[in-house]
Amino acid sequence: MKYALIGCGRIAVNHIKATVNNGLDLVAVCDLLPGNIDILFEKTGYDKPVERYTDYRKMIDEHKELELVSIATDSGVHAEIALFCIDRGINVIIEKPIAMSLADADEIIKRAAEKHVKVSACHQNRFNIAVQEMHRAVESGRFGRVSHGSIHVRWNRNKAYYEQAPWRGKWASDGGALMNQCIHGIDLLRWMMGDEVDEVYGATRQRYHDYLECEDIGMAVVKFKSGAIGTIEGTVNVYPKNLEETLYMFGENGTVKLGGTSCNNIDVWNFADAGEGDADKAGLQEATSNVYGNGHTSLFADVIDAIQNDRKPYVDAIAGRNALEMVLAVYKSQLTGQPVKLPLKDFASVEMKGMFGEGSL
Repeated sequence: MKYALIGCGRIAVNHIKATVNNGLDLVAVCDLLPGNIDILFEKTGYDKPVERYTDYRKMIDEHKELELVSIATDSGVHAEIALFCIDRGINVIIEKPIAMSLADADEIIKRAAEKHVKVSACHQNRFNIAVQEMHRAVESGRFGRVSHGSIHVRWNRNKAYYEQAPWRGKWASDGGALMNQCIHGIDLLRWMMGDEVDEVYGATRQRYHDYLECEDIGMAVVKFKSGAIGTIEGTVNVYPKNLEETLYMFGENGTVKLGGTSCNNIDVWNFADAGEGDADKAGLQEATSNVYGNGHTSLFADVIDAIQNDRKPYVDAIAGRNALEMVLAVYKSQLTGQPVKLPLKDFASVEMKGMFGEGSL
């Protein structure tokens, strides 16, 4: 399958690994800074001949044979690039967030349907072994009636991280801790709790990163239509390094806690109907080389299969919109000081401009 990568920054290493692991034919790569391509191939050891571009439009127009493109640029241009590819009938994998506004996310969903194109939001942690085990337990009803769930993303991002790329920590191109670092965990919480959300009440702050436009900590209470409650805690203020990403679910017949740096371990696994298969669940650890986990390879494999068998991807554009909607609901709640009802018709990260000043980076 002919494939191209747009954006060769930090996360692109995982895209190249997924490309190799799935036997994709990498035809071309694109980045505004040619040096980023060199660094990417150095890091991954990729040495096959590949055409290089600084303009994704030119790349797409010169390679009519492309079937799949993954977008790993700064978040602010995800939607623009995705729509350009979709309009040309190319299937896309979009790094999170799928867009920076709900209007753009809805346009991606609409045009993908019109063009019969597959779109996958790159929420790769859904493929973690621990996450899959929890979701199987949810689907088979083992928790019984769910009381509540919570996600905690307790990470560290210092000034050096934000200085690596000028788009980071800005409302138009990135968003803050919830949009960039915590959206994977927020996606998992909503997915596990059944997706149907009634109301979100949140608060965000900028405590230590006054050189950014955006928040470095956000918390929220989520009311699900099932009656269950969820809580979100997301921050990049943990000293001195990443601490954990933990996902809890509490039901009348079960309690599970996923831990590790990216929900890649099972720390607690207790069910009333415990059987032989449960004995080795608690203590499960999936080794990962970085906080992005191993899920990109599985997500790419799923998208390839979805294209070949004309089905929707496991993590589709609607899933990407759902995660985006949750973050934007917290932002809107901070802006208005009020709970926000879902569905949220439209809101964009840029509507938060000025909330914490203009930053200095």
